[in-house]
Amino acid sequence: MPDISKEQVKKIADVARLAITEEEIEVRMKQLSEMMKYATVLNDLDTSHVEPTTHVLDFNNVMRKDEPRQWISQEEALKNAPNQKDGQFRVPSILE
Repeated sequence: MPDISKEQVKKIADVARLAITEEEIEVRMKQLSEMMKYATVLNDLDTSHVEPTTHVLDFNNVMRKDEPRQWISQEEALKNAPNQKDGQFRVPSILE
């Protein structure tokens, strides 16, 4: 893989909406080139025996079961509302 050019670094910075100085371009050229070299090393690894995963850690769902249950009534929900009408909360309009 060839080294990263100044133009490529400028394009990446432009796409990422980053202001970058000429000194930073030189540093980023070297850093990005090293990253790309490492990526080519990873491409050479044999991963044919590795199962695809969605996450590197084996997570289990830790949430409770979603089961229907009785909630408060409409009257209870509205009893502390500062402004209500026809069984609904009244809020200031956000559109003019």
